[in-house]
Amino acid sequence: MLDGYTMETLEERIGYHFRDHALLKQALTHSSFTNEQKIRKGKNYERLEFLGDAVLEVVTSEFLYHEYEEMSEGELTKMRASMVCEPALAFCAKDLELGEFMLLGRGEENTGGRRRDSLTSDVMEALIGAVYLDGGMEPARTFINRFILSDLEDKQLFYDSKSNLQELIQGRLKKEFSYELLSESGPEHDKIFHVLVCMEGETLGTGEGKTKKAAEQQAAYKALLFLRERECI
Repeated sequence: MLDGYTMETLEERIGYHFRDHALLKQALTHSSFTNEQKIRKGKNYERLEFLGDAVLEVVTSEFLYHEYEEMSEGELTKMRASMVCEPALAFCAKDLELGEFMLLGRGEENTGGRRRDSLTSDVMEALIGAVYLDGGMEPARTFINRFILSDLEDKQLFYDSKSNLQELIQGRLKKEFSYELLSESGPEHDKIFHVLVCMEGETLGTGEGKTKKAAEQQAAYKALLFLRERECI
């Protein structure tokens, strides 16, 4: 954790106080930290992430079922996927500054792990799992409703953001745009791709992800937010 970012600070921020603080610490602990500290296997966030992913899917599915009665099963499935995808969860994690609370090994710290979407989205799910184990479904539901299912207008832009951006720029604005690969980082088996999307020479957004497609999806989302601020949407 960075200076000033304590577990107590995070509890205040999320509005939930843990009975078992070991669960909260585990939710914030990356495997690189446990490896360096020689902490026994199982004390990083990976198992909590697995659990949190399942809880998130149930709560989100129930929310969409009641909120969008006119949608078909296929439409609900696509919308749920857009709301719980890596870029969407990383966006929510950024609002909470979860990256600053993480316990990382030196290698991850030095390569920008605190800002990596793949890690912060994992911690978001792990935190859900920790809240669920500590307090049950209702506190977990409250957390998800407050920090993931709120501001749906923004988050719905993830819903096929690449196609939405193409329709906006080429269909409505009558302009051309393109994606550009900026760089690749990380080992061969765990690469992170960094891309930007630009419209006639102007950068609209940047993104990163484990695949070029995921990076472009995030860049397209940020471009849509940018264009909405300019009242193009």
